[in-house]
Amino acid sequence: MGALHQGHLSLVRQAAAENDKVFISIYVNPTQFGVNEDLDSYPKTWDKDIEMLRQLNSDLKDSSGREGPIDAIFAPTTESMYPTLPPDSSLPGTGSFVNITPLANLLEGKSRPVFFRGVATVCMKLFNIVQPTRVYFGQKDVQQTVIIKRMVRDFHLDTRVCFVPTERENDDGLAMSSRNVYLGERRRRVGIVLYQALQAAEAAYRMGMRRREEVLAFAWEVADRMSTAQDELGVEERARFEVDYISLADPDTLEEVQSVDEAKGAVLSGAIKMLPLESVRAGERLGMGGDEVGVRLIDNIVLAPRPTTGMTLAMVLLRCTRGGLGRRDEREDEQEHRYATPT
Repeated sequence: MGALHQGHLSLVRQAAAENDKVFISIYVNPTQFGVNEDLDSYPKTWDKDIEMLRQLNSDLKDSSGREGPIDAIFAPTTESMYPTLPPDSSLPGTGSFVNITPLANLLEGKSRPVFFRGVATVCMKLFNIVQPTRVYFGQKDVQQTVIIKRMVRDFHLDTRVCFVPTERENDDGLAMSSRNVYLGERRRRVGIVLYQALQAAEAAYRMGMRRREEVLAFAWEVADRMSTAQDELGVEERARFEVDYISLADPDTLEEVQSVDEAKGAVLSGAIKMLPLESVRAGERLGMGGDEVGVRLIDNIVLAPRPTTGMTLAMVLLRCTRGGLGRRDEREDEQEHRYATPT
């Protein structure tokens, strides 16, 4: 979608390490934005994106000085991606769409009912146009990763889906996102609460807690404490937020679980909305749009199963999986296990 950051570049680096040629798409897909969402204000930084990719390709030169593996950047127009009619972002929808249910109706799908329909549709189009051997996605959008895996498998697409761990900001661990540019210093400082809440729930799991109410209670305590602290500040000091959800879900179905199955592990995920600032101080460092735009932040942590179960949940999520019916390449089967397991 453009507005590239180091999280995107990590996908390119992983692709470059595993392929002779890398094909990158940059396209702000209108069908994954709801009617009242931020399509018009979504950051578009084409010149900066191209320069970042050009520099990365130079950095990826091999020892002989041969140019890096980035072979092309595909930046289609909406007319070419949706040739028969203007794309429709309304819930009823008009046109040809890919719906992966019930996965697309859970978690993010509850708050953004057309989002995953748009994501699955544009990915299907891109896969058909490009015919990639492998495609790469980041774990930050964990629901998206599960949906794309399901789509590739269900439609027998002859591509291998690869997921890489979430890239985080060095100073506070905030998951990298194109929308982070909307966060000024004040909202950025508070926005890390989601990751902190998920970390607290992960700690509960590590301490041996398995029941839903026990694990999530730790996350909600962190979120509630931050919310209360902000409410007690003046309008020029606070940054308010709303919690959309904090989830403890099955890694395959994303259905909420009442207790973590130690043989499977689980996915902790959540979403918050950073509200616009109520008042701005003179000289305050603001984000793009002056911190007047609500910003949705998502994040997740994988709770790994018992080590004795063999391949961990994180490996299942992050490995490359083929959706087609062809025979697997033994060399690539061996490579499935090399991705680092998130803690």
